[in-house]
Amino acid sequence: MALDEVTDRLERICAVLHEAGIPYALVGGQAVAVWVATRDPAAVRTTKDVDLLLARADLSRARAAAQAAGFDYFEVLGVGMFLDRRNPNPRAGVHLVWSGERVRPEHPFPAPSVEQRERVAGAFDVVSLDGLVQMKVQAGRDQDRVHLRDLIDVGLVDRSLLDRLPPALAARLEPLLTELGR
Repeated sequence: MALDEVTDRLERICAVLHEAGIPYALVGGQAVAVWVATRDPAAVRTTKDVDLLLARADLSRARAAAQAAGFDYFEVLGVGMFLDRRNPNPRAGVHLVWSGERVRPEHPFPAPSVEQRERVAGAFDVVSLDGLVQMKVQAGRDQDRVHLRDLIDVGLVDRSLLDRLPPALAARLEPLLTELGR
């Protein structure tokens, strides 16, 4: 049931943003799931939240669209999010990542531009694979390394990506590629 709720939130928020002509891109675990599913649907891991890349300048339009779909905007500890009125739990929110801004102050690189997106599987706008990998490598949490391993395992990420990453991030990705024999 929880997975159905996540899917419902994902589909509702993406549909209203798309219909309103507001550029967005899935990021985080949902983006990994969409990319992995393009190669091997059986390798997809579930994730409990939805993370969206959005231009800060589009927030007022996005708030109006989200409200019409049953979401309200809140900021919790500096993180913008849309909370479903039926379940206004921040853990179950649609968390916003600001296009072209650092996700955390200590991150040396900003999040990708919302223009770095692709329509994947005809359903959702998803951050480019390069942008997603850069975000995951930079975040560096255990769950991010698991997501990177999944992308590597299905053949979406290989050594050719190292040349497209900033050297500091390429140095973090290389050991995962080596660990997986790629």
